[in-house]
Amino acid sequence: LRPQAGPADLPNPSSLKKVFDAVTSGIRSGEIVAAYTPGMGGPAEAVMKMAFGNTIGFRFADGLPLANLFAPCYGSFIVEAKSNLFPEAFIGTTTADGALSRGEDRISLAELSDVYENVLEDVFPCNIKQDLPAAEPLFYSGPKTAKAPLVKKARPKVLIPAFPGTNCEYDSAKAMEGAGADAKIIVVRNLTADAIASSVDGFAKELRDADMVFIPGGFSGGDEPDGSGKFITAFFRNAAIKDGVTDLLDRRGGLMLGICNGFQALIKLGLVPYGKIIDTDENCPTLSFNTISRHQSKIVRTLVASVKSPWLAKCAVGDVVSVPISHGEGRFICSDALVRELAANGQIATQYVDLDGNVSMDIQYNPNGSTFAIEGITSPDGRVLGKMGHTERWADGLYKNVPGVYDIGLFESAVKFFK
Repeated sequence: LRPQAGPADLPNPSSLKKVFDAVTSGIRSGEIVAAYTPGMGGPAEAVMKMAFGNTIGFRFADGLPLANLFAPCYGSFIVEAKSNLFPEAFIGTTTADGALSRGEDRISLAELSDVYENVLEDVFPCNIKQDLPAAEPLFYSGPKTAKAPLVKKARPKVLIPAFPGTNCEYDSAKAMEGAGADAKIIVVRNLTADAIASSVDGFAKELRDADMVFIPGGFSGGDEPDGSGKFITAFFRNAAIKDGVTDLLDRRGGLMLGICNGFQALIKLGLVPYGKIIDTDENCPTLSFNTISRHQSKIVRTLVASVKSPWLAKCAVGDVVSVPISHGEGRFICSDALVRELAANGQIATQYVDLDGNVSMDIQYNPNGSTFAIEGITSPDGRVLGKMGHTERWADGLYKNVPGVYDIGLFESAVKFFK
């Protein structure tokens, strides 16, 4: 569906609105089942990318000029409809043969995908072959040990510290508010020594009546020097804040969550897997650079291995949940012996799995090469949860083009814990 072109080949506004209206109407009626906006590669590139998504083949209609198929057509849509909804714009039909074809020409999607994916493989390798030991599910079926909070609340209060470099505080607050909590973002200021001291005092004060602390994702301090989460850990090691966190977890029965950069901070503080702020050493678990040596951003699938944590109360062991990830330092490193101890205590929360639900060390499914494909772990009683996947970035209606179950019920479970 192509709008009329105006000066400089830009879409004519009134014609563009008609195209938008047609596509909107077709989607809402259910006639249009897929849509894509072509870019500089034209309809041919758009069809190729649509076909890659689920390996459905496509046959181009006879007589279509190649020049038109590869010409830019900004403001246009390629739509897949149940019937010949737009006969004047017909360009072809989907097929079940897993190939793109035109006349006598045919190329398999597998072959085309291999060429497409490997253009820069020699420069930026993605398909890294790793000699990593196989991993298995670390299921836990024992009892839950987190006692009820000291005070029940209809709307528990959650503190969300925003450090220099944090970029997920608004998503995190929205997710918690949507689940029924009162979220408060606390900006940690670091331009001067007085600003840092004031931020410490303010956060420590807010901690006194908070029920949860949620350390969101981002790149605190640019993840430099010495890697991720360093500024966050220094902040939480301040005596007043350390005492407040201890009081929250040990006396008042509160909860803590760290996602991505927040998980990095929790593990370097010792809050996971030990449940308290300690001086960690080389024998403690850590998070390091992805084996791909750069940032990974994609949708992954995770297996729920334990529901011991109050954060996972809405799940069942064995559930497979999809989640977006975006990180450069997400590789969980831990000795095999300690992993076994954590698994026996139900502290392995989630593991990366492939499309068949099998725990995987393949870089396509385990994006960072984590030991035993571990994506998330908890403290001994489950009150503190750290995970790499951005659960807060999911909302109903998102990622509809990537099939899967996304609702892990993380935030709703935490709010319900206080009722």
